[in-house]
Amino acid sequence: MNKSTTNLILGSIISVGGAALAVSAYREKQNEVKTYEDTDMMNSDKIDKMESVDADKDDGEKGLTQLDHAHRAEWVANGFPQTHQQMKELEEEDTDTH
Repeated sequence: MNKSTTNLILGSIISVGGAALAVSAYREKQNEVKTYEDTDMMNSDKIDKMESVDADKDDGEKGLTQLDHAHRAEWVANGFPQTHQQMKELEEEDTDTH
């Protein structure tokens, strides 16, 4: 193998490695979650103190905050207790089984 072929192969390897790093960096940047401070509900004390907008329409929303309202669908889907009473019943069941 002559010197120019070796240099060409090494150059190709370096180019492929650089491209792989660039793609990896691009994908990582795309996965970053961007939020605007004024709309980020997770860090808003105001949203976590305001009553749910559906509290007057849905008994399941009574006592929930706006933040709770935003998470309620996930809680239901994952089977989390919806009320303090349900939490208490689950704790009692857990105590009875141990």
